[in-house]
Amino acid sequence: MIAHPVNFSSLPRPSIPFSHYLWRRKLNSVSFVRPSTISAGSSRVKYNWIKGVETLELYQPGGYHPIMVGDVLHDRYHIADKLGFGTYSTVWLARDTRLNRYVTLKVSVADSIQRETKILKALSAPTPLSLVHPGRGFVPVFLDEFEVQGPNGNHTCYAVAPAQCNLREALFSRLFSLEVARALSYRLAQAVAYTHSHGYVHGDIHLNNILSKLPSSFDELSLKQFYERFGPPETVPITRRDGGPLPPNVPSKAVVPLFIWKSAEMFSLSDAHPLLTDFGEAFPPASEARLGQDCHTPIAFRAPEAKFELQSPLSYPSDIWSLATAIWEIVGMKAIFSTNFVDEDQIVARHIDVLGPMPSEWWHYWHARSQFFDEHGQPTESYRANRWPPLEESFEIDVQKWRRKMGGKIEEDEKAAFLDLMRRMLSYRPDERPTAEEVLISDWMVKWALPDCERS
Repeated sequence: MIAHPVNFSSLPRPSIPFSHYLWRRKLNSVSFVRPSTISAGSSRVKYNWIKGVETLELYQPGGYHPIMVGDVLHDRYHIADKLGFGTYSTVWLARDTRLNRYVTLKVSVADSIQRETKILKALSAPTPLSLVHPGRGFVPVFLDEFEVQGPNGNHTCYAVAPAQCNLREALFSRLFSLEVARALSYRLAQAVAYTHSHGYVHGDIHLNNILSKLPSSFDELSLKQFYERFGPPETVPITRRDGGPLPPNVPSKAVVPLFIWKSAEMFSLSDAHPLLTDFGEAFPPASEARLGQDCHTPIAFRAPEAKFELQSPLSYPSDIWSLATAIWEIVGMKAIFSTNFVDEDQIVARHIDVLGPMPSEWWHYWHARSQFFDEHGQPTESYRANRWPPLEESFEIDVQKWRRKMGGKIEEDEKAAFLDLMRRMLSYRPDERPTAEEVLISDWMVKWALPDCERS
């Protein structure tokens, strides 16, 4: 998963200036330096820890490629700033000097196997106009791929059009207006349907991997104008713990990622253009068996068959479960099961709290059930106070309470249609969940989400 990924695409020029809702997260680079507590395998060189940047010990053979702001990659991509990082890559904002536009560059660790590029290429392949799926515009457009050689090995790089913050960041202590939430939900379902129509399961659907597109006017900024608007890149000198000189494997300075953010309540319908990203866990179920035990979706959004059918292959229904948890969070203020760090068995207990009893064979297979329930399915004395409310009550607490605070609420007929869709998408049995295309023709999507989507 990438921290603070950024992407930009074609949208109308916003009615408020960038400066009203976009800024860089400022860090005091002196006070945040302390010894690293993270081990990086065989690396013998240890660096002083810097808050908000990648694990510096991963700048070693087989690891990250050392990049500095101002570098030019592939004779065309001028590095403007850092956007984020993950275990297997660093992500940069670059100016394409040939096409005079900004791109997001993902630079992988050395000699890594590239699954994501193959999938993005397939999703970006030309299609006859008559066959273009409406969800195509809500997945990244693959722009370029190349390799760079450095002191840590050979690194695959690829470019996509850039976007702003992910939806979880936008929702931080905020709420989308109902019309925006509906439109975002419909388009997210379109993105999933498009991915499935090409034979791929995304495998990692949650709000951190759903970005918000930025106005195409962003490309009009020169590098000078970009820095005038957002400030220069924030860099912190990298130093070794033993005080020795830096090896060639590591850059001389760490770059704090640029954080471009817009609060949920400031989204208008014209902003309701999500981008489903991070296809690193995607797979084609027709030709590749991904077993439940190999699922890497965060446990709060992971379909239950990944736990209880470890030797069975996952398929499209696992995405439908995760899509339901994402839609719930977009419409409300709180995740249906959790976003906090809790263990797998706690999430299973919450599934039962919210959705009711699980299939009997799963119940008997679940060895940790005695921590939460007795043999009759009743909560234990120690767990009773920590139970999560059932679905309809969860809706009142997680959605309606916050909507009322904003001066509105979801009316009863819409509530009934929404909860019906959630119940079906969150069916324990994978074969009982609707397909993504069936989600799009559900009552809630057709009568409430689609009209707001069309108005945007």
